[in-house]
Amino acid sequence: MPEPLLETFELTKSFYVRHNLFGARKIKHIAVDRVNLSLAKGETLGLVGESGCGKSVLALTIMRLYVPNGGRILFAGKEITNWEEEALKSVRRQMQMVFQDPLASLDARLTVEQIISEPLEIHNIGTNTERAREAARLLERVGLSAHDRYRFPGEFSGGQQQRIGIARALALRPSLLICDEPVSALDVSVQAQILNLLRDLQDEFALSYLFISHNIAVTAFMSRRIAVMYLGRLVEIGDSQQITSAPRHPYTQALLAAIPEPNPAQLSKDLAVKGDIEGITERPTGCVFRHRCPIAQEICAYEEPQLLSIDGSHEVACHFAWRTELNPQTTRSGTQINS
Repeated sequence: MPEPLLETFELTKSFYVRHNLFGARKIKHIAVDRVNLSLAKGETLGLVGESGCGKSVLALTIMRLYVPNGGRILFAGKEITNWEEEALKSVRRQMQMVFQDPLASLDARLTVEQIISEPLEIHNIGTNTERAREAARLLERVGLSAHDRYRFPGEFSGGQQQRIGIARALALRPSLLICDEPVSALDVSVQAQILNLLRDLQDEFALSYLFISHNIAVTAFMSRRIAVMYLGRLVEIGDSQQITSAPRHPYTQALLAAIPEPNPAQLSKDLAVKGDIEGITERPTGCVFRHRCPIAQEICAYEEPQLLSIDGSHEVACHFAWRTELNPQTTRSGTQINS
């Protein structure tokens, strides 16, 4: 087993929000709830779930842009959970992010060269000439022209802006890249180009990826393992092949059933869940998914299922993961994305 690069233990992040616009009473919103995960060197771990389930908050907490309320974060064997800002500067050189909205993540007042060079300047790496040369080299590596470094972000398309964001993330030669919905804001024709670019860069730069998406097909294309998140909790973890071909949690099955099937003869059983993800005032007791689950039983109302192994590295948090009569399987023709 490769050495872990990133580990979290019982990681928790919560916020206090007002009950209503005029009320003084505040309600505790648990965005990340006791999350345990491990990412090996050179591995891509996919994190999938609906919008609002806590994926981005988990990413920002791992980056220590949010201070966790509980649990531990280990990076390269060092616990960084309670590090101060000055100490975090060194570790953040090794942990970079690619954001969902490429234009919003780029400073519109700076040229592309300034954007890519800024991390190098903050960490006192190279001279101005060397930084400019490195910016040009990285632009060419992500599929743009070296002459583009004199332009501003607003002059580029969405896909080109994301390439600039990737180049900036690579400037410090990180070992971990957290990709937070990196293609969801892009046209479908551009998505595959960006995904293939990320895969090529992984080998060249010896990168580990935490790849976040609400699209389980995209996640399976990118990842060796997938963790499924619902309402701040991980409900299923396993190899991509296990998750996509034999999902054991009803929520994972519903995510797969939601993928459009081009062949009518192979349509899967309709396992789509009803309603929307619960609000912050409606966090259920017992199983967090029980109000939308098609196989929920009485035990789900009062006993919280734990994430337990059912087949080697395949872990599921469901009381009925072992009972096939209550656990219909999703059969699909595949979840590949054509490049």
